[in-house]
Amino acid sequence: MFKKKILWLHKWLGLISGIVVLIVSLTGCLTVFQDELQLLTHPEKFFIEKPNESSLKPIALTQLIAIAQKQLNSGEKISRVEVFPQRDRTWIFRAVKTNKDAFFYSDYFTYHKRVFVNPYSGKVQVVENTKMNFFQIVLQLHMNLLLGKKYGHFVVAFSIIFFAILSVTGIVLWWPKKWKPKALKNNFTINFKANKKRFNYDLHNVLGFYSLLFALLFAFTGLMFAFPAFKKGITNQLNSLDGDKKEVLLPFVLQKSATVLDNGLNYVLAKHSNANQLSIRIKKDITEPQDIQVRIEKNRTGVFYWYYFDQQSGQLDELKSSNNLQLGSKLTSLNYDLHTGTIGGIYTKILAFFASLVCASLPVTGFIIWWNKYKKSTARKVK
Repeated sequence: MFKKKILWLHKWLGLISGIVVLIVSLTGCLTVFQDELQLLTHPEKFFIEKPNESSLKPIALTQLIAIAQKQLNSGEKISRVEVFPQRDRTWIFRAVKTNKDAFFYSDYFTYHKRVFVNPYSGKVQVVENTKMNFFQIVLQLHMNLLLGKKYGHFVVAFSIIFFAILSVTGIVLWWPKKWKPKALKNNFTINFKANKKRFNYDLHNVLGFYSLLFALLFAFTGLMFAFPAFKKGITNQLNSLDGDKKEVLLPFVLQKSATVLDNGLNYVLAKHSNANQLSIRIKKDITEPQDIQVRIEKNRTGVFYWYYFDQQSGQLDELKSSNNLQLGSKLTSLNYDLHTGTIGGIYTKILAFFASLVCASLPVTGFIIWWNKYKKSTARKVK
């Protein structure tokens, strides 16, 4: 009786959320390797020839922002910069404005552009309309089904909840009544010689079991993206178990440049010349600290330093590091790395790719199981 109720719940949650889970899982496969694929397919955007002089320094950031700004239309404004310490890379200047009330993707971005600039010569390599970038469309399909943040985000968020419940009910349905060799063989292996219906059932049942931990991980980390309050609650609860917040001694910053932005970037680059990437969100309000995020390892957000400069004095207001975070903050800072599989490099990314592919197959094989039973029951009623 218990399993019948679980089966009913599993069936209907699957039918309701299946198409969304399929789309989100397939787009998840593509986003796992989006950075590598973009570098491979568009090297003219991301790479330059290394300067001949090893001592040649980049042009001041404020000057590069002005160069990039001239490439944009009236009303469009640079809001974010991605800096790469590697001497063969362009710096990327983003201009983004969104309409949070938009219903379709076409209206969600008022504008979204990237300007790729050679930081040593000031030459503009490419001006990209990122709104039409393939991987940006895939990402928005993954996050909100191209239905805008207000509506599509809601649908995806609750489908993630359903997917988490489906994962738990699935293991209950998979659980063998008797742990005998034959039952175990049926639950752990796919019979490739079976008829189509049995083969499809094995695909759903067996692959669902092997992907369970990944499915739950995708769901949990996805929920933290979808519900900021949930992420905050997890962070605060775990931080409370980890004692007092770790204090960081703030060093004195010499003011060698005319602007806080230029001086701050030069200071951080000198400290982290071997970092993979720096990310700067340009602050409009001078009462807000100007932050510069340092990503130490490639494609990872969970290993970082985050500098906050006072925009009036140029001194550090705060310095965060993945090395001195409390337990909750440490865990949630790894959310992106866990969700995309970047936490262990190429091997965990490959695992995440195939696990996401299996998750995409489950709504399909599950629907086929339901459809076969539905046709059978309909045929009986006709007789």
